[in-house]
This record gives sequence, C-alpha cells and structure tokens, in this order.
Amino acid sequence: MRTSLLEGIPSTLPEHPGLDSSVDHAPNRRQILTADEKILALQNALRYIPQEHHDAMAEEFLQELNSFGRIIMRRYRPVEYAMKAYPLDAYPAQCQQAASIMLMIQNNLDPAVAQFPHELITYGGNGSVFQNWAQYRLTMKYLCEMSEDQTLVMYSGHPLGLFPSNVHAPRVVVTNGMVIPNHSSQDDYERMNALGVTQYGQMTAGSYMYIGPQGIVHGTTITLLNAARLHLGLADDA
Repeated sequence: MRTSLLEGIPSTLPEHPGLDSSVDHAPNRRQILTADEKILALQNALRYIPQEHHDAMAEEFLQELNSFGRIIMRRYRPVEYAMKAYPLDAYPAQCQQAASIMLMIQNNLDPAVAQFPHELITYGGNGSVFQNWAQYRLTMKYLCEMSEDQTLVMYSGHPLGLFPSNVHAPRVVVTNGMVIPNHSSQDDYERMNALGVTQYGQMTAGSYMYIGPQGIVHGTTITLLNAARLHLGLADDA
C-alpha cells in the first residue's frame, strides 16, 4: 500500500479491475450532456492521465460516460490493498495530521462503510468523497508529501495542490459544490457533475469524516437538548 500511495497516478496503465459484484453499485446517472459537452468532460478527465495514455483512455472514459453518465475512472481503482482505515504508522506520511486524513479518506471508502464504494459515494446516494479514482490517487500522494507547514486545498474532489502555510494552519481546506444560486438547479448540478467540475459531498462524505448513523443521532440529540433548555429556561449545563 505504501508504494501505491506514494506513486499517485501510475505511469503505466493498471489492469482494469472490472465491476465487482460483491459490493453495491450506484445506479446509472441521467444522460444530460450534449455532444460538445461530452468532449469537454473527456478533456477534463484526461488532464489527470499521462499524455501517452490519452488515446486509449479517451475511448474508455467515453464508454463510462455513455453507460454510467459519469467518468469514474474504474481502471484506476486501487486493488493492491484493501480499502479500509489502517493504523497511522501504516501511512507513509510526513506528519501525523496527514496520516490521520488519509485514514479518514479510506474509512469513507471502506466497502463496510460506504454505500457505493467503487463509485466513491459514502452515503445518501450522491455523497461523494471524490469524483473519480485519479483524484483519490493524486490526493493521497499529496498527503504523503505534505509537511506541517503546508496546506492541501481541495475543490469538489480535485486537489488544487500543496500551499505554504504554518504549523497552526489547517492541514486541508475542503470545499464541495460551490455553485451560485442562479445556476444551482438539479439539471445544472447534474451537468456540472457529469463534466467533472463539481460534486455533492453531503455533510461528511466530501469532508472525510463520516461516522455512520451515530453522527445523525448525536447531532439530533444535541439539537433537542438545547431546544429543551431554551424552552424550559435551563442553564447550558443542565
């Protein structure tokens, strides 16, 4: 696993793992892109892939787009290690914070945790950790390299890069689905998601901190508790 994480995007094409019937898969998405937009989606996807593989991968990515409605890059799903959270010292990270984030990402994609793990969806039908497996590989590589005076900036699964910061700054800054209201209809979202330029991260999928139903139970309990305190005029520690 350490070698794979450090490598990032492989220089040689990995063998296609196929569709694993042992896990649940997301349903096919609506075909919403025009012919010209599909070309743009392919261009957006190929930017992650070494130039010498563009001809082969363009055809494969187009097949994914036409069948699933999104480009997941299934060929780049790592199969050389089990997808799950490992002890922090298993990660080839330069700082403990980076190793912790890598653990959280892999937990969100663990087949025992995620709803549609091979489509990078943790919960809610569309709560995505990444848009494609190349983003996963590249992000994990950045986290392997990140020091305590750097911050990784993420936008809708796409790692923008490591930026100078300091030991007191956040190690990762994450945004998902940054869309202005006039262009935020369901059709707008589905088109931008199919183009590979945005994703819906739900509350804890795209922020790498999904903890299962207990997160909802805890939040609901705290909300009801504080509502009761307010209604009954009780102190905050009552």
